[in-house]
Amino acid sequence: MADFRTSTQRERWIFQSHDLMERWAAANQRAAQTLAQYGTTRLSVDLLDGSVSYPEPAPDHVEGSSGVKPLSYEEEQLTRVFYEQKIQEVCAAFKFPHKIQATAIIYFKRFYLQWSVMEHHPKHIMLTCVYASCKVEENHVSAEELGKGIQQDHQIILNNEMILLKTLDFDLIVYAPYRSIEGFIDDLEDFCRAGNGPFQRLKELRQAAISRVDKMMLTDAPLLYTPGQLALAALHKSNDLLRVVNFERYLETIFSRQHSDCPVEQFVQSINTINYL
Repeated sequence: MADFRTSTQRERWIFQSHDLMERWAAANQRAAQTLAQYGTTRLSVDLLDGSVSYPEPAPDHVEGSSGVKPLSYEEEQLTRVFYEQKIQEVCAAFKFPHKIQATAIIYFKRFYLQWSVMEHHPKHIMLTCVYASCKVEENHVSAEELGKGIQQDHQIILNNEMILLKTLDFDLIVYAPYRSIEGFIDDLEDFCRAGNGPFQRLKELRQAAISRVDKMMLTDAPLLYTPGQLALAALHKSNDLLRVVNFERYLETIFSRQHSDCPVEQFVQSINTINYL
């Protein structure tokens, strides 16, 4: 059975903040250099194997003379978030489950750890991420159907599928916080039935936490923390507003079962950091 603890996501796709900044800065700098050298940044993608090639300089281009300015590091960041929101909108329009939305967003985030939005158009990659997510999560939607539903040429999706898969290094199994929320809600039901809160309000807490995770998915958090940490952070923040249970006491029961030496106060401080991203 699949397990996050032994997954490639834990081994290869959870980073430190400085790692992310270095990767984004390197991609941004490379694209800026390409623009200066060739007068354009868009890369050509081989449709069969996903290999890329740099553009040929325009006949009249003088290196360093491009009148087009490259996007800044900050502008790239804003562009990525914009298209991550578009992924959520597309998934909502098709009524896809949260799992597909989360997988598509994480694919998108991973892709742009290696590439600049100046090198591969984020609208094209965004659509391809949704398509790939549907395939992996066994919610089959054809490229034609997806393209038609959002009035885009489906060939764009197919043209970018291989470069997406190669960039992800074919690590396609994604663990999202939504499933962790369901597990914690089930556990909280037992906690409440033991006299620690009104279990009838757990549905309200669950929905608030899911909405909180939707917002987290637009931050760097999915690349910095485990799904369980994100789920607990969302539940903790939502419970602060709804006051359903004594969440610190609930965390104490979790830690006692796991024989953890981590103080609850220290853990709460760490998950609060997630909510400030």
